[in-house]
Amino acid sequence: MKVIKYLIVVIFVLVLLGYGVYYFGTNIASDKLMDALTTELENSGEIENIKQAIESDPELQAFIEEAESIDNSTLPFNTKEEATRVLVKRVGVTGLQDIQSKAQQGQLTKEELMQEMESNLSEEEIMALKVIAYKELYNK
Repeated sequence: MKVIKYLIVVIFVLVLLGYGVYYFGTNIASDKLMDALTTELENSGEIENIKQAIESDPELQAFIEEAESIDNSTLPFNTKEEATRVLVKRVGVTGLQDIQSKAQQGQLTKEELMQEMESNLSEEEIMALKVIAYKELYNK
């Protein structure tokens, strides 16, 4: 009987440790990814290039500006840190890096990116990403 109790306690502790590693591991990974991406974009001046690309493409501009009229209280997340955590959990760090490298090399179209995101994220999560992108681009 003592062996069974000991075994149950050990399994319970291992489950708690596994959950803690998963939860805090994804948080740490998403924080590092967000910091690295923000720093890279700010240092390279890419943010201005992204803004110009969005403003010159009516389809992208309409896509982002759709977020202007959305009620933030109905969204699953509201900050870029929370968005990064969701993306890391749903798409994965390697998946995000793959998307980034394909986009930089011009091997990824807008339609392919949207299809990838729609397969991994819910409609509400995509809308939340639009709102965050809108806020970041227009400093609101």
